[in-house]
Amino acid sequence: MSPTISQIKDWLDAEVLTGSEALERSISMAHSADLMSDVLAFSHSDSILLTGLSNPQVVRTAEVAGILGVVFVRGKRPAQVVVELAEEYGLPLMVTNLSMFDAVGLLFARGLRGWSLVEPGSAA
Repeated sequence: MSPTISQIKDWLDAEVLTGSEALERSISMAHSADLMSDVLAFSHSDSILLTGLSNPQVVRTAEVAGILGVVFVRGKRPAQVVVELAEEYGLPLMVTNLSMFDAVGLLFARGLRGWSLVEPGSAA
């Protein structure tokens, strides 16, 4: 069974910045990147993105790629303009104090996988 954004929030001890109405969305896989070109090249819809980049391009990239939520790692807090853009798109944004390595490791330990470990057409 795929976890929800709410479960991921709890696992990462994350703070929700916007999109609390969408926390029950199911997530099929996770991605972590600071290069938005990698997100566009390798991400899948119905996934969550973990990143240390906190500019508006993250939200725009998530919208184009069909990403269902973004977690900013290392306590990075996006500017208000980024939060407002995410609100326009209905995109949940969260902040965790964990490093990207630790956050991804916790999600992996809970059974969430990335694109290279998920069989096409199978549930994560």
